[in-house]
Amino acid sequence: METVKSLNKWANAHTSYPLDILRIVVGIFLFWKGVSFMTNTEYYNQLIEPIKSLGGGMLIVHYVMAAHMMGGVMIVFGLLTRWAIIAQIPILLGAFLVNFTFEMNVGNLILSFLLLCISVFFLFYGSGKHSADYYFKMQQ
Repeated sequence: METVKSLNKWANAHTSYPLDILRIVVGIFLFWKGVSFMTNTEYYNQLIEPIKSLGGGMLIVHYVMAAHMMGGVMIVFGLLTRWAIIAQIPILLGAFLVNFTFEMNVGNLILSFLLLCISVFFLFYGSGKHSADYYFKMQQ
C-alpha cells in the first residue's frame, strides 16, 4: 500500500496533459475494440481459433468484450485506472502471444505490443492528477 501511495505522489507531481490525453485515447481505443468485437463476432471467432482447443472459448469472448468496454470507460475517466489496467493486461498479453506464435499479423502484433507497454506504464503511473481518482481523493 505504501508503494501505491508513493507512486501516486510521484505521478501527481509529474503529471501533464499529454499523458492524460494518452490515457483517454487508450481508453477510447479499448472501448471501441470491445464494441467492435461485440458487433463483429465472426472476426473475433477467427482470432481466437488457435486457442479454442484450450477450452473456455466463450468465457474468453465474454471476458474480453466486457473488460474492454468497462475498462475503457474507466480508463477514460481515470476511475480505478490501475484495476482496469490489471484487467486489460492478460488480454493484451494474449493478443501479443497469439499474433507472435500463431499466424503473424505485423500490424496487430505492433499494436498489441504498444498497448501492452502503455498499459504497463499506466499500471505504475496511475491515472494522474486530471482524473476521477484524484478528484475523489481530494474530496475526502
